[in-house]
Amino acid sequence: LHRTYVRLLPLLAAIDQALAENPRVLLAIEGGAKLVVCPGFLFEEPIYLAQDKYPDVHFILLDGEPHDADYNYKTNDNVMPILFQEDQAGFLAGYAVVKDGYTKLGFMGGMAVPAVIRFGYGFVQGAEFAAEEDGITGLEIMYNYTGAFSATPEAQSMAASWYQNGTEVIFGCGGAVGNSVMAAAQEKNAKVIGVDVDQSAESETVITSAMKLLSNSVYDGVKDFYDGSFPGGKTSVFTVANNGVGLPM
Repeated sequence: LHRTYVRLLPLLAAIDQALAENPRVLLAIEGGAKLVVCPGFLFEEPIYLAQDKYPDVHFILLDGEPHDADYNYKTNDNVMPILFQEDQAGFLAGYAVVKDGYTKLGFMGGMAVPAVIRFGYGFVQGAEFAAEEDGITGLEIMYNYTGAFSATPEAQSMAASWYQNGTEVIFGCGGAVGNSVMAAAQEKNAKVIGVDVDQSAESETVITSAMKLLSNSVYDGVKDFYDGSFPGGKTSVFTVANNGVGLPM
């Protein structure tokens, strides 16, 4: 028993450290929360550890699946990981802007993480599909990852140069990267596609947004929790078919 306890000490220390790096999770649990919603892939490792330490607490993990530092995945029954078919949302955005008459497009992603990559690939496929339907042969698409999710002068300068060289609309895909694109679009009287949520309120340059309908997915998870049918232990994928992604109406 003593040897077992000693072996557990490093694991318990690792759990405490991971949760300390995401104090909002720990604060929610210590505050008595029985259901905690965690947004983003940065919570994957803390939830991997917390699911064992707090088996009576349920977690909804948006945009991620629990894994350890070596990417060994495990999802307990008290965790509902939610992923989105970002390629479908990107497809709809690309299709819509080409149908609206735009043929010189840009995709500016943040870090090349799977969600951002899927958004970009879908965007290109949707634009190309619409162009083929309409017999458009002059479709042009600029494509770049900035390597970060922050607004930077470099990202704004790149977006401005694309607009200067004829790009009509840029899909700003990656957190605050979109703010850099919006700033460039305002200077150049150009257009932007938002991401994740309807970003039209943030800038008049935003003509549509490739959306994850986060409220729908979280509502479903919360409702199932209170109905006693929490879908833990497996990943739930939200798509166009179950009203998980789309464009603003």
